[in-house]
Amino acid sequence: MSSSYGIAPSGYRLPDATRLGRVRLQVADLERSIVYYETVIGLRVLERSGSVATLGAHGSDAPVVELHEKAGVRPVSRRGHIGLYHFAILLPDRAALGRFVRHLGEIGAYAGMSDHFVSEAVYLQDPDGLGIEVYADRPRSEWRVEDRQLAMTTIPLNVPDLVAAGGDAPWTGAPAGTTIGHVHLHVRDIDEAAAFYHEALGLDKVVWSYPGALFMSAGGYHHHLGTNTWAAGAPLSTDDDARLLEWEILVPDVESIAGAVRSLQAGGFDVEADGSAAVVRDPWGTQVRVLASR
Repeated sequence: MSSSYGIAPSGYRLPDATRLGRVRLQVADLERSIVYYETVIGLRVLERSGSVATLGAHGSDAPVVELHEKAGVRPVSRRGHIGLYHFAILLPDRAALGRFVRHLGEIGAYAGMSDHFVSEAVYLQDPDGLGIEVYADRPRSEWRVEDRQLAMTTIPLNVPDLVAAGGDAPWTGAPAGTTIGHVHLHVRDIDEAAAFYHEALGLDKVVWSYPGALFMSAGGYHHHLGTNTWAAGAPLSTDDDARLLEWEILVPDVESIAGAVRSLQAGGFDVEADGSAAVVRDPWGTQVRVLASR
């Protein structure tokens, strides 16, 4: 965390080198989802076994999205569920995002678009209605701080300027360096979300005055996790819904996992841990897996 912004937890704090791993999604039709994630999003299948497929960027074997088929699950309703709002795929640079936006226009894919000051973002929904953000960060040197918070907002995206940044090169799929940048969840209570993710798991608060939302991160990033109460009256995601099954937090070493486990247990949360990973559910049942990146 930068000394100029953010609020650290009072106890255990995730290391600055923390980043996110794959997201695991439950979908109704694996073939349909693979086609979407390949042709629209630009990922490629890394591995497939039975009803599970793992996808990643071109030129990289790092997993980004793991799809689990459960035939008959319901698509996400327009109202949404408590659980996933969207997961966010981070492209390595603005030029890649510009090429991606041009690609969406060429294939006629509808997308929402926003400028958040710290990043430029495109929003889509997969065939099951699961929310996806594809974005690129602005340099940290351009991020602004106001009253110890990062300045983040939602304003219209300058699409022509972004597409121009992509140059004449064609979109050939998500490039090497593409990762999950953050996850954004619908929750029922911001204070409960802070008690779990900030105080117990060890993320810093980075933006806390955005209406109905709290953004948290490690290492001064604008957010590895967003939480909001914009769907507070919606039902919880269930096994019968398309949903986020799990998201991964990658820490530098097993000592960091042990620290997170002790902090979560001290906060009264049940944790399954075996030394190489820790698995815990937030107050609304969303599962988080903490792993060592080496």
